[in-house]
Amino acid sequence: MKIIIRAAKIINPKSTYHNKVVDIKIDGETITEIGEKLEQTSDFQEIKLDNLHVSEGWFDSSVSLGEPGFEERETIANGLNVAAKSGFTAIALQPNSYPIIDNQSQVNFVKAKAQEFATELYPIGALTSASLGKDLAELFDMKNAGAIAFGDYNKNTNNPNLLKIALQYTQDFNGLVIAFSQNTEIKGNGVVNEGIVSTRLGLKGIPAMAEEIEIARNLFLLEYTGGKLHIPTISSTKSVQLIKEAKAKGLDVTCSVSVHQLVLTDEALEEFDSRYKVNPPLRTEPDRQALLKGIQDGTIDIITSDHNPIDVEHKKMEFDLAKNGTIGLESTFGALSTVLPLETIIQKLTEKKSRFGIESHTIDKGNIANITLFSPEENWTFEKENILSKSKNSAFLGAKMKGKAYGIYNKGKLILA
Repeated sequence: MKIIIRAAKIINPKSTYHNKVVDIKIDGETITEIGEKLEQTSDFQEIKLDNLHVSEGWFDSSVSLGEPGFEERETIANGLNVAAKSGFTAIALQPNSYPIIDNQSQVNFVKAKAQEFATELYPIGALTSASLGKDLAELFDMKNAGAIAFGDYNKNTNNPNLLKIALQYTQDFNGLVIAFSQNTEIKGNGVVNEGIVSTRLGLKGIPAMAEEIEIARNLFLLEYTGGKLHIPTISSTKSVQLIKEAKAKGLDVTCSVSVHQLVLTDEALEEFDSRYKVNPPLRTEPDRQALLKGIQDGTIDIITSDHNPIDVEHKKMEFDLAKNGTIGLESTFGALSTVLPLETIIQKLTEKKSRFGIESHTIDKGNIANITLFSPEENWTFEKENILSKSKNSAFLGAKMKGKAYGIYNKGKLILA
């Protein structure tokens, strides 16, 4: 494919053209020319969009799709199209399908399913067999097949010795261990954040301590073993502090936060709407502010949609029984733009690709064209017709948005919403 992107403002600090409005000429997978008012030739398709901005392609570090096993929730094909139209050139696929992605053949299966799409799919292998937390899965084999990290989605590794061994073993091949941190005994049967709101609503609470005590334990293990650790979707003030202190010690740890934790709080639960039932649960306004501060000071490395489609039969039901999770790909940029500056958003969606072994591509002449197209200023409301996923369990329905993703150019393909 040959295209000229007209009058695009480049947001890419490593690029020579950062913050400049230019035309970008792309032939196949390569940026061939960047400049003002480039000459049009008949074999190049012209792309003109209102208030067009471009950046290096966005990466989402936590996406669930369902297939194989839960195709009624989402398929790989539709999920990758949703990701592309939401501005993501790459996603990390969680292993929580059926069967669980815990061996080489399952990694090969999902990679084969994703080959022809503009958005690249990078599988996360389960840390333990069937994500049961008893025995390590086939980590080295999965690494060789293309798994970029290892973790059991939304499941705590209750056995500390198992996590210790995983951190030691993965050092032999520079593997990344993902440790979702939530003490199952302290969580108990809790369904929302423990606090004033849970008490008022009569819902069983999950104290922030359930997360914090496991983060402290996991960081202690990392200090003992060495290795590479990623702590996903943190949600509390103390969690930010613990990770900040660990980084100051020089530990090789990164962390992420989900979009909904940065925008919403447990006050959203007043109507007992299960769209807001997520794990970890929505916390308080002081926690939200601490997370935003952690983004700004560099403690939090990555923002993720934590996209988790749930079919209506398991979501639209009594709050205590409904499954955790919200879709988030479609609303990520619009929601983030209401709480964070543009360059911070782009940084947190692109900067840490290398942590997962994914190559970055600066927007410069001669480089691979891996580009997200977006408009940062448009004000709009997220409605049901904006949902592209098969499942409709969005915590952002009816929310005010600022800015829209137009789509992506990657692997020689242009995908626009």
